[in-house]
Amino acid sequence: MRRWLWPWDAYLLICLTVVTVAVARNQEVSPAARVTAAAAIALIAAAWLFWGRRTAPRREEEAPAGNAAFMACVTVLFVIAVWAQEMSTFALFAVASMPFLCLPMRPALVAAAVLNLAPVPIGLARGGGWEEFRLDAPIAAIGLTFSVLIGTTIGRISRESAERARLIEELEASRARVAALSHDAGVAAERARLAAEIHDTLAQGFTSIVTLAQAIESELDTDRAAADRHLALVLRTARENLAEARAMVTVLAPAELHGRPLAEVLTRLAAAHGATCTVEAGDFPTAVEVVIVRTAQEALTNVRRHAGASTVTVDLAGTRLTISDDGVGFNVRQDTGGYGLRGMRARAEQIGARLTVTSAPGAGTTIELDVPS
Repeated sequence: MRRWLWPWDAYLLICLTVVTVAVARNQEVSPAARVTAAAAIALIAAAWLFWGRRTAPRREEEAPAGNAAFMACVTVLFVIAVWAQEMSTFALFAVASMPFLCLPMRPALVAAAVLNLAPVPIGLARGGGWEEFRLDAPIAAIGLTFSVLIGTTIGRISRESAERARLIEELEASRARVAALSHDAGVAAERARLAAEIHDTLAQGFTSIVTLAQAIESELDTDRAAADRHLALVLRTARENLAEARAMVTVLAPAELHGRPLAEVLTRLAAAHGATCTVEAGDFPTAVEVVIVRTAQEALTNVRRHAGASTVTVDLAGTRLTISDDGVGFNVRQDTGGYGLRGMRARAEQIGARLTVTSAPGAGTTIELDVPS
């Protein structure tokens, strides 16, 4: 049942209650007629509350077959009330709207016509003359006209409500599909980023270790000094790969941010790369914090691998993350071929942030991430 039906409940019950009281107090008819008419109208109200309204708020194509039986019952009770006492005709103010709440439009029009025109033959059958017919017929026609107008309005409102409900369902389904596609795209992009990052770091490092190990194997008996140098390179490369792997695990695991302030995570990350860190910022959503940490990690990794810097600073002030170094710098207009900067820009776009890279050969590098507030 829909919530919008309660005003009709109030209207129908008030009308039927007033008519019931009126016919019960009418002293111009016999007590039996008063009791019969009042009981019939009261049964119409009960039938609506416990039968009709349970299936009334349905779309036209879903109207259950039981509604026809309900309207037949209401029609019989109305005819009994009018036969017992002519004043019961005033129940039409309530009863005439019921067909349009329970039946498809065409059957509802037929039922409304029967209800509105029924008092005319009943009056003739009870001995009413031509004068009474001339009075009842126009009233029935006017009542039928108003019933049709009200009924078509109810039908239009019901159809519009059903259409709005359908559109809302389609919109929610579309949003769910968009969210799923966005999630899948994000997963695919992250997998591509990880593949490129692993290729640029761990895979290259392991390739270097294999190459150096092969060189050492041939130099052990011929050139011990060269073998020792290559062994030192193997150890250094292995340590660097280990540091890369640990940095990746630290950044890729969002659980690192659960229960730990962003300032602590950034400070630890900066310390692991020999950088100084200053953090003055409020709370961010988890997705934003992950992007901030990953951007800092990528930038610090690039500094350690390429910049040859003696001083590196990490500063998060308000909604801006800044990583600066005094290294060799590079030409920002020239494609370096690595994934680092492209990955940082891709992650920034995911949260609507803006990434700015300022650098020149011999002038160091500054990376700024402006996070939307």
